[in-house]
Amino acid sequence: MEPLSGVRVLAVEHYGAGPYGTQLLADLGADVIKVENPAGGGDISRSIGPYHLGDGDSLFYQTFNRGKRSILLDLTAPDGRGRFERLVADADAVANNLRGDQPEKLRIRYEDLAPVNPSIVCAHLSAYGRRNSRERWPGYDYLMQAECGFLDVTGEPGAPPARFGLSIVDYMTGALLACGLLAAVLRARETGEGCDVDTALYDTALHQLSYPAVWYLNEGHETRRMSRSSHPSIVPSQLFRTSDGWLFLMCQTPRFWEAFCGAVGREQLLEDPRFLDAPGRLAHRRALQDEIDAILRRDTTEHWLAVLAGAVPVAPVHDIAGALSNPFAREVGMLNAVEHPAADAGLTMLSSPLRVNGRRGPNRRAPLLGEHDEELP
Repeated sequence: MEPLSGVRVLAVEHYGAGPYGTQLLADLGADVIKVENPAGGGDISRSIGPYHLGDGDSLFYQTFNRGKRSILLDLTAPDGRGRFERLVADADAVANNLRGDQPEKLRIRYEDLAPVNPSIVCAHLSAYGRRNSRERWPGYDYLMQAECGFLDVTGEPGAPPARFGLSIVDYMTGALLACGLLAAVLRARETGEGCDVDTALYDTALHQLSYPAVWYLNEGHETRRMSRSSHPSIVPSQLFRTSDGWLFLMCQTPRFWEAFCGAVGREQLLEDPRFLDAPGRLAHRRALQDEIDAILRRDTTEHWLAVLAGAVPVAPVHDIAGALSNPFAREVGMLNAVEHPAADAGLTMLSSPLRVNGRRGPNRRAPLLGEHDEELP
């Protein structure tokens, strides 16, 4: 039995962040029911290209909604509201990722739904949160990366600000939605009393500034971009050239620095007075970079992986094609095939990153629009 078997979540969601979070719940066995508006064609991600699977479906939509069920409900209409409340009466949680002022308008807050089900958990994900000066503002991942400092510390020194290559704030916030929702459901099942749980893209992005934020708040230290994606205080921990590409090498401890020097046959670097300890290696970062470049440029990325992997933290720099064709991805089961009525050969998807007793949850396709209307009261 999957760990969240018996947990039911109604998801008033669209696009990426909210669906990512509730898909994690579905991966673990929760019954996640997408509540989609018939007037708008359901979740907008159904129409996001460039790759479509017929009307009302796309590869983008499939990415974030596997394993869920879909019903059509207009929450602003009396009959839709009535059916929604019947579902709430038998649910553990209602999750949404709407603009901050929308939960009140749609009456999907705890104070709105507690009369129907006192133990219901209402989980809200928005751009800037609720009950503040920005609750009506629309917002997206890239905006949070811009305002919360991500762009300023990403890329090469002297280059224009650069965003992270993926919508990482969406995914982190979705995961926090799932975490907060589950914590509140545990409490509600024990006490019989539900609550509101909130997270926001802005809050998550700012929180992810992590130790550079603490350094600045307490010491006034401003973390700056480093050449070759270098760690701000540990050396060597950065990109290095090989004869045919790049390696990311991370000697985060003295032990790994010693192991690297031994593996590449340059034990004399351990005796160099410039590199004897971590402060010295930091002070002479560029000189050490030149030494390591000279070593690694003598052979290929594949060669150095054979020499270093498993003994020193190191990784090749892949493009997306390389990452997905990596044999290790298939070894650990991170690629999976699912059946789909519009794809004779099925779809190749990424598996759940969670395993329970060594087993990943099944990869089930995302639902068609309103596919489960007849299954639910």
